[in-house]
Amino acid sequence: MSTPLKDRFLTQILVMFGREPSRPQAVAPAAQKLHEFKRGNRDFIAEKLHARAHATPSHKWRNRRWATLIVANLLFVVSFYLDIQILEGALTASRFVGFHLIDLNSALQVMLAHKHIINNLLIGTGTVLVLWVLLGGRTFCSWVCPYHLLAEWAEKLHLVLVKKKLVSDQTIDRRLRSVFWVIFAVLAAVTGYTVYEAISPTGILSRALIYGPGLALLWVLALLVFEVFFSRRAWCRYACPIGLTYGVVGIISPLRVKYKLEGCFHEGDCRKVCLVPHVLDTVIKGRAVDTEVPIGPDCTRCGLCVDACPTGSLKFDVKGLSKLL
Repeated sequence: MSTPLKDRFLTQILVMFGREPSRPQAVAPAAQKLHEFKRGNRDFIAEKLHARAHATPSHKWRNRRWATLIVANLLFVVSFYLDIQILEGALTASRFVGFHLIDLNSALQVMLAHKHIINNLLIGTGTVLVLWVLLGGRTFCSWVCPYHLLAEWAEKLHLVLVKKKLVSDQTIDRRLRSVFWVIFAVLAAVTGYTVYEAISPTGILSRALIYGPGLALLWVLALLVFEVFFSRRAWCRYACPIGLTYGVVGIISPLRVKYKLEGCFHEGDCRKVCLVPHVLDTVIKGRAVDTEVPIGPDCTRCGLCVDACPTGSLKFDVKGLSKLL
């Protein structure tokens, strides 16, 4: 791995843990030429306006993701009520046709709390780890987590209120998520209790869907109200330890979204729809360090940016495979 590539890789990891993106110091010569070409080029500006005017809205990846998320969670419900033992348990810990599956963050909390490793826990964690390494880590957040779907719908309401100037979107320091991750890990180790699991909206919603609603849903409602009236997607962006855990897994994932500088008109539409817009800092005019840049591990692979891009400059990509096709 070359030094510039190492630097970019390290920068993406640091951004995931909360550091703010900054203008790159080193840019590949080919990318530099494209940046120079785009500055003040009238033909390029005309093409940009034409692309925006003729862009056809697409919800292809959003619809696929919503369908996958709903089906995955309903499979738990159907298995429980029909007692067909296909997918038993809940998202935090389950069995799929007999194979143990343990959410990675939940497994970490349990190991810290109990100070030892249970065999079934190790097997379930290993299975899930391999799965999400292949699928992209935070893909779990946008394609499986039930809170993500509710928060996405709440976000639409928030944006309507912002447009009417009834509320404003308050940003929070993204480093807070790393702080929460450490706090919950320490609490599990010190108290011997998986404290985070008691307040995890992912676990609360999963159990409520399968076994019936409880008072814990009031906490989920409070989070959604906070996001509608105060801070857009606050839990997922600034607090959720699960997202950070799966982001770390995504560091080595071959599945990612890739950005191509040449065709990009820098409209900014992709960043407007992105749950984690800091990962798309590279699409800002003059920021791309190379002609092709894989989006960092904090990306949830939700596909909203792919749908929003009018020129196809953002696409799903499997590392090493695209060159063989």
